[in-house]
Amino acid sequence: MAEQADVVLVGAGTMSATLGVLLRSLDPSLNIMMVESLDGPARESSDGWNNAGTGHAGYCELNYTPQDQDGNIDISKAVNINANFEISLQLWSWLVEQGHLPEPEQFINPTPHLSFVWGEKNVAFLKKRHELLSQHHLFQDMVYSEDPEQLRQWMPLVMAERSADTPVAATRVPYGADVDFGALTRHLVQYLDGQDHFELRTHTKVRDLKQRDNGTWSVELEDTHTDRVYRVRTRFVFLGAGGAALPLLHKSGIPEGKGYGGFPVSGQWLVCRNPEVVAQHEAKVYGKAAVGAPPMSVPHLDTRIIGGERSLLFGPFAGFTTKFLKSGSVTDLMKSMNVGNVKPMVGAGLDNMPLTVYLMREALQSQKSRMGSLRDYYPQARSDDWELAQAGQRVQIIKQDPKKGGKLEFGTEIIVSEDGSLAALLGASPGASTAVRAMLDVIERCFPKRQKNPDWKERIGEMIPSYGRSLADDPQLARAVRARTLSALRLRRRPA
Repeated sequence: MAEQADVVLVGAGTMSATLGVLLRSLDPSLNIMMVESLDGPARESSDGWNNAGTGHAGYCELNYTPQDQDGNIDISKAVNINANFEISLQLWSWLVEQGHLPEPEQFINPTPHLSFVWGEKNVAFLKKRHELLSQHHLFQDMVYSEDPEQLRQWMPLVMAERSADTPVAATRVPYGADVDFGALTRHLVQYLDGQDHFELRTHTKVRDLKQRDNGTWSVELEDTHTDRVYRVRTRFVFLGAGGAALPLLHKSGIPEGKGYGGFPVSGQWLVCRNPEVVAQHEAKVYGKAAVGAPPMSVPHLDTRIIGGERSLLFGPFAGFTTKFLKSGSVTDLMKSMNVGNVKPMVGAGLDNMPLTVYLMREALQSQKSRMGSLRDYYPQARSDDWELAQAGQRVQIIKQDPKKGGKLEFGTEIIVSEDGSLAALLGASPGASTAVRAMLDVIERCFPKRQKNPDWKERIGEMIPSYGRSLADDPQLARAVRARTLSALRLRRRPA
């Protein structure tokens, strides 16, 4: 006889944990089951070492403010991402205030966000970018400088022994954040695990899922420890399993998932744990991506605090892979192809051959070459201080395109069945940073009647005071929200 659950969350990463917390807070009577194929939460993309840990707010990420051929800079994406990150900060603040999350330092730490460029053309771009962004209330505290002495105060390692002949510039926001998403996710799941009507099942793989005639879902699970295969019937399924979400979406058979494909990208970091070096850098310093590089490959030199340990990270160095998960199989890409998505995938592949060549070249580069890239940002870097570490897998979205057959997209997208009984999250950056806004979107689309209930609206408003209003359009609201979150999460700005 099949087991029963109101909600089945597939994957124990940041997205599923966030959705679980929201649903549990809105309706404590819901029977929620979270299933994870590995031995615990946050083992894949959400793990601290598998992502950059940047609280993506648009402060430093230059790819969020693209410049067209005429020199025009579009800041709309940066504004949207910033507003969405503020929504995440509100929920985390509420959870800390309620005692559902531990002291903020265990998962988030203040780390200034800087953009750094060199060369006349890039300096002109950064100056114009700052002029546009700083006029918006969400970015009004961003500071711009071309003064080498000021830049040395902001980032001494980056400026040490740098040639005075090349013009340089940087912007800085003092209250950026470094987030240990692995720790955050594990704390969220720990909170859920202490609530009634919640169960986490690890070493549990989804083999299949089918919608029944009455609209509910039959999810076939396998306990990989005992090889036991069984079924769970549920009213709602969320596929938040990183790269594994795409093949599960295909197995669901919902029409909305047809035509979607995935382009897997791997990554590597250079990591420094030498305390003498680490102590000299406290910032996330982002530069411009190389020509032909995917947006997720923007180089950056970062302070990281993972599990309480401080280190420096540089990268990412992209690579070519056919795995959809770090723990996945080299056959993942081939198995994901079917009649519905083969045309988009081939079309996107042909249209992005330079990207494929770039990724393969990145994967084959030597340690000497990687250190050369690092020295663009840290001229005095010593090879003995840095080791190579494997980052997580990302699966970029491939969609149907009437002109090219298929197109590759960088970002995240939520696919929802017509009846709202199943939702899947595909894509990558900004990902975890905007998880709360993404999961509110799932609730609004999959639980529309209940979401409109005054009790649910009031409860969401307690957790996220700005809910239903625009932080991007309301300066007074944005300032009030930011003052609260900076205080609750101890992200108070530091003097330059």
